[in-house]
Amino acid sequence: MTDTGSTSPQAVTAGIVVIGDEILSGRTKDTNTGYICEYLTQIGVEAREVRVVPDVTAMIVEAIDTLRGRYTYVFTTGGIGPTHDDITADAVASAYGVGIDVDPRAVEMLRRRYPDAELTPARLRMARIPHGADLIENAVSGAPGFRIDNVFVMAGVPRVMQSMMDTIGPTLKTGSRIWSETVDTGMPEGRIAEPLGRIAQAHPDVQIGSYPHYDGKGFNTQIVLRGRDAEKLQAAKSDVVAAVEELAQSE
Repeated sequence: MTDTGSTSPQAVTAGIVVIGDEILSGRTKDTNTGYICEYLTQIGVEAREVRVVPDVTAMIVEAIDTLRGRYTYVFTTGGIGPTHDDITADAVASAYGVGIDVDPRAVEMLRRRYPDAELTPARLRMARIPHGADLIENAVSGAPGFRIDNVFVMAGVPRVMQSMMDTIGPTLKTGSRIWSETVDTGMPEGRIAEPLGRIAQAHPDVQIGSYPHYDGKGFNTQIVLRGRDAEKLQAAKSDVVAAVEELAQSE
């Protein structure tokens, strides 16, 4: 795969931290990253980096510290449940150098779902929030996520995470929408590579990626073009289509 183009100075950017041993072991398939990236793209936020880290405090802290200084927003998924290995909230508190405790606001949210008799110590772990954080509503199961500075901490369960993204979305600063076009070349990547390089140089404001795949008969390549200016995007697409047609005629 090749990918050209750089982040615009006006771009609103994001990093994603996926947390959990179960992701790295392969036991649980990560579907959250794709959802978050697609959601952000639709509202004009450009996802630029994804990290997958285990349930290890130092590694969570390092990932959050790095990405929060690099991007406009950071989104984390996983590790805010009721069990002993749900350590994300503590890691975020450590990253910011703040305390953490059971938050009365979070307890009230849990009470909407559970009577007091069912607010066990395990469930109350989900109400432990770093000092100074704002809560993220969870319409599915009640236990909130939270935001501190530019970091949004969400659940790993896909349906719950999606509910939290619906809550977060309207609060985000967004850039201009990122438009996308796809050209199916019908040829292997090596055949289109040289003209594609020239096209990329001619259209620096458009990100151009080539994505080869095996279609059962042979290798085919899709060219995906992304950009914030619709006219520039269409101009680049026209050049790609013309190059593909020229190569096809020369066979």
